[in-house]
Amino acid sequence: MSTKSKKSTTHTPNTARASVSFPRALYESLEQIAQEKKVSVAWVVRDAVEKYVAERWPLFEKGARP
Repeated sequence: MSTKSKKSTTHTPNTARASVSFPRALYESLEQIAQEKKVSVAWVVRDAVEKYVAERWPLFEKGARP
């Protein structure tokens, strides 16, 4: 039985890493937004996801969602 080794990462215990794929045109839009805001594509995605979750579950505090 093979076991995957965990790579050392720099994120805190309260974070999780996710890998997502986007259609090319959508990713190019994300890159353009990131460039305009002078932030990373990851920041744009996190910001969008936070806004989506806040809209979906408005009564939950940040960090206390299901």
